[in-house]
Amino acid sequence: MNQNILDKIAASIRILTVDAIEKANSGHPGLPLGLAELGGLIFAEILNHNPKDPEWVNRDRFVLSAGHGSMLLYSLLHLTGYDVSLEDLKRFRTVHSKTPGHPEYGDTPGVETTTGPLGQGFGNAVGMAIAERMMEARFNTSEIKIIDHRIYVIAGDGDLMEGISYEAASLAGHLGLGNLIVFYDDNKLTIDGETGLAFSEDVLRRFEAFHWQTFDCDAYDYEAVMTCVARAKEERNRPALIKVRSEMGRGSPTYAGTHRIHSGALGAEEIAKMKLAMGVDPDEQFYIFPEIKSYIREKADKWEETWNEWQKLFGTWKKNNPSLAAEWQNTFVNESRNLSLNSENLPSYKAGEMVATRTAGGIILNTLFDKFPGIIGGTADLTAPCLQGLTYNNAFTPANPQGRLLYYGIREHAMGAVSNGLALYGFRPFCSTFLSFSDYLRPAIRLSALMKLPVIYIFPYDSVWNGEDGPTHQPVEHLAALRAIPRLLVLRPGDAEEVEVAWILALTHFDGPSAISLTRQNLPVYEKYDRNWRETAGKGAYVVKESEDEPVIVIVATGSEVSSALTACEGIPSGKGIRIVSMISRELFLRQDSDFRESIIPQNCKLIIVEAGIAQGWEILYTNRELNILSVEDFGYSGPGELVAEQVNIGPNAIRKRIITELNNASSSSYNAWS
Repeated sequence: MNQNILDKIAASIRILTVDAIEKANSGHPGLPLGLAELGGLIFAEILNHNPKDPEWVNRDRFVLSAGHGSMLLYSLLHLTGYDVSLEDLKRFRTVHSKTPGHPEYGDTPGVETTTGPLGQGFGNAVGMAIAERMMEARFNTSEIKIIDHRIYVIAGDGDLMEGISYEAASLAGHLGLGNLIVFYDDNKLTIDGETGLAFSEDVLRRFEAFHWQTFDCDAYDYEAVMTCVARAKEERNRPALIKVRSEMGRGSPTYAGTHRIHSGALGAEEIAKMKLAMGVDPDEQFYIFPEIKSYIREKADKWEETWNEWQKLFGTWKKNNPSLAAEWQNTFVNESRNLSLNSENLPSYKAGEMVATRTAGGIILNTLFDKFPGIIGGTADLTAPCLQGLTYNNAFTPANPQGRLLYYGIREHAMGAVSNGLALYGFRPFCSTFLSFSDYLRPAIRLSALMKLPVIYIFPYDSVWNGEDGPTHQPVEHLAALRAIPRLLVLRPGDAEEVEVAWILALTHFDGPSAISLTRQNLPVYEKYDRNWRETAGKGAYVVKESEDEPVIVIVATGSEVSSALTACEGIPSGKGIRIVSMISRELFLRQDSDFRESIIPQNCKLIIVEAGIAQGWEILYTNRELNILSVEDFGYSGPGELVAEQVNIGPNAIRKRIITELNNASSSSYNAWS
C-alpha cells in the first residue's frame, strides 16, 4: 500500500468532483470530497475486480448506496481503468452521458445498481450477498472454488435512517451473510443540518443487535480501515458494519464540515482556493496527478493476472464437472432466454373446476423450481396464503445455502430491494405479498423497471372479493398504480388455465419486471370460445364467449371479473349480441396492431369494461365511445366476498343489470324481455 499515491488519488477525486459539478452547475460534492481517501483505498487495494471485464462473475461488488455522491464512483471508475473517459466526467449530468446524476445500472460500466432512493442500494447489496452464498454452495467443489467474493457498500446516515435498511440489515444478520461489508459514512450532517436534528441512536449497537460485526475508525487512516476490513473478513457468519468517521466536503476551505457542502456547485472562487491548497494551478481543469498512472498500471496487471488465473480455474472446473457446468448455464438470466414453460408437467383443469388463481400459481412454481435453477424467491411471511399449492420447501438458511425458497419475514420493503439484488447478480427472482401491500414494494418495483430487471412480483388477494379481511386488505387503486409504472408488465389471469399463460408471459419478459395479480377466492375454469386462446392471450386479450350473431356489446373483464361476467350472462341467449373478452394484459393488448385490436373489440360495438379496481387508465380503450366502466371507486367493506362485490356494484348481479340496460338501449323492442 502506497499512502502517498493514495493521497494523490484522493486529491484527484476531489478535483474531478468539483470541476464536474461546477461544469454541470449541479451535483453533490459533500460525499465525494469527504470519502475520497476511502474510495481510493477500496478500488485500489480492497476490491478484487478487473476493470477490463466489469461483468466478471467472481468480482467483488461495490454498491454506492448513497448514490447522490456519484462523482466519487465515476472518478474511481475512470482512474482505475473502466470504460469511463475523462470526457465522460466532463459530461456529468448531461443527457445520454455515462455519468448521470445518480448511478444508473446499464449506463455506466462498473455501476452495479441504480441507487437513487436512499436505502435501496443497501437492500440490493443484501440480495447480492445472498446470491453469492447460493453460488458458493451450488457450484464450489471440494477441489475447486470458483465463487469466492464479497459485496462492499458505502452507506450514509440517510441510508441508515430509511426503514428499508433496518429490514435489510436484520435479514442479513439473521442469514449470516459474512460476505457483506458496509462502510457507514458517519459525518454528522444531512441536508437540513447536523444529524442531531433528527437522529440520535447508537448505530453500532443497533447493528450489533442485528448480529453484525461492528468496527469504528477514522476515514482517513488507511491502516486502520484496512485492519477493520481484514478483521471483518475473518468471520464468515456475520456481516460487518465499519463506521468511518469523516468530514463532509473535506478539502473545501470554506464549506468543509457544514451542510452547505452536501449539494450544489461550489463556485470558481472556492474551487480555486481548493486547488491552490493542493498545489494545483486553479486554471487546470479536471487535473489528475500523473503519479497515479504507473501505480494503477501495476495494479491493473495484478487484477488481470488474478482474472486470468480464475478463467483457467473455471475452464478446469467446467471440464471436471459437466453437470454443474450445465446447471451454471441454465442459472443465469442471459443464458436461459431459450427456456420456456410448457404444460407437460403442469396439471390440466376441467371446465367448471373451482380453483383459486393463487393456488394455480403455486402449483406452477413447483415446476419452475424443478426446471429452472435460476428461479429464487419467497414471500413476506405469506408463503401459504400467497403461494398456495407450492410444495417446494427447500429454504435458504445459513445451514442450507443451496435452498432457493426465501423466508423474508414481514419485510416487504427489503424483499423488493433484495429481489433486485438477486436479479442484478443474474438470477430470476420472484417475490410475493398481498396486492394491497404492493405499495410497500413500489420503490423497488420502480427501480426494477428503471434497470429493466426481470423480477416477477406475485400479488394474490387482489380485490374486494377478499371479503371479511375488510378494506385494508382489499386493493382498489393498486392495479392502476402498477400499470402506471413504465416497463412493468401487469398480468391479471381469469382462471387457473390463464395463470399458466400469465407465467409464460412473465418468464419471457426480459426488458423489465412483471406483476401477476391473483385471487384468494376460488374461480371456475371456463370454456374458451377461441380454440387458439393460449396463443391469442399472449397478445393481451382473447374472446372467451362469443355471441351467435354479430356482437352488439363487448364486455372486457380481467381476473375474477371474467367469471362474474360469464355468470351475469347466464340466461341471456348467446344470440343476444354479447361477446366476453378476457384481457390478461392491457399493456400487451395496446401494443398490438389495429387489426388485432379491432378483431377483439370491434369499433361498432358498445364496450363495457369490468374490473374490481378504479377505472383510471381504462379510458384509453374508449376512442370515439362513451365511457361505460364497472369499477370500484371507493373502499370496500368487511363481509363475505360475494356480498361485498355486489355492495360495490362489481358482482354478477351488478354486471347483469348493466348488460340489460345496454341491450335495451341498443334495441328497446328486441331486448325488453331480459329486464
